[in-house]
Amino acid sequence: MRIYVDNAATTKISEGAIKTMIPYMNEIYGNPSSLHCEGQRANEALANARERIARLLGCEPREITFTSGGSEADNQAILSAARLGERKGKKHIVSTAFEHHAVLHTLEKLEKQGFEVTLLDVHENGLVSAEQVYNAIREDTCLVTVMYANNEIGTIQPISEIGAVCHEKGVIFHTDAVQAVGHLHINVQEQHIDMLSLSAHKFHGPKGIGVLYARKGIPLTTLIEGGAQERGKRAGTENIPAIMGMATALEESCAKIHENTLKLTALRDKLILGLSQIPHSALNGDHEHRLPSNVSFCFEGIEGESLLLLLDDKGICASSGSACTSGSLDPSHVLLAIGRVHDVAHGSLRLSLSEENTEAELEYILESVKEVVGYLRSISPIWRDLCEGKKNFILK
Repeated sequence: MRIYVDNAATTKISEGAIKTMIPYMNEIYGNPSSLHCEGQRANEALANARERIARLLGCEPREITFTSGGSEADNQAILSAARLGERKGKKHIVSTAFEHHAVLHTLEKLEKQGFEVTLLDVHENGLVSAEQVYNAIREDTCLVTVMYANNEIGTIQPISEIGAVCHEKGVIFHTDAVQAVGHLHINVQEQHIDMLSLSAHKFHGPKGIGVLYARKGIPLTTLIEGGAQERGKRAGTENIPAIMGMATALEESCAKIHENTLKLTALRDKLILGLSQIPHSALNGDHEHRLPSNVSFCFEGIEGESLLLLLDDKGICASSGSACTSGSLDPSHVLLAIGRVHDVAHGSLRLSLSEENTEAELEYILESVKEVVGYLRSISPIWRDLCEGKKNFILK
């Protein structure tokens, strides 16, 4: 038996998306830039997908640019806003300390080019406030970028309130919504979102395809030169099968948001309750303002890597945080940002559910985590020192 609870890293592609993609591999396979009939059939499909995705986000089709995924979309959004601000003499950017590295590394790149970046502190519950953003915005601020939902601890930020603040101040607002799209109701117009990044494989679509929404009037900086695709802002022949699969997967996910939220919230809360009974453990992030699918815990006295490997032996696919940094021995920057100390942050576990998970699977997960944590503590010299009073417990 294998139980997959690492859906924040990637999801299983839906049958609907697969069925949608197949004809665009062996029947409608033309290049959408070609003038012949086969090419124009592909171009019609491209326009159709753009319209469907725009409708789900609450924007216009021309505001949709197809990318290779969330990281590329984040890069293009931030660099575009920065270049626009630079032309106006504005070189200050506001973000948070626990963004995805696609955002943080892009900001570091801009700092080397003379931009000033303010990273807002994240509260212990994993939230930032609109008031923090308001107070951080200056006359020379060209961009605010705050992720919609955190990829490690699942906390959902007050995006509508932050968007309203940015709208009032006349500052471009970008949100990395990779973990949110397809799982939460989003309308970019109502929420005053100027730019948004998404990735298909987070909502049962194919890997390697994503979207950058950019409000009309915001000129995009070209990252990939070559052809005139995507209105000249993203060269390269469009991946029609993946784009069509993404459109179908997003429609499927958005149609089931209410149903899935009810089911996943119940499963999530059962996991949180069960894991909370393990001594010296703690939930990471706010209990209320979090994704229905996300459970993130720290367990004192163990190493997260050992926990994951032993859970894998028991057939449970989980993670300690972002899949993008899973090869790193450093503790999660997200957990450090919310105040977890290094020793505790190393003992983290992220369980991210999908609608396919069952009550029976959760019972097995709870039993297995309790067993593995107990075993790892029994062989840990750190745990022995804690129990003997040579060190003080951090998690009560």
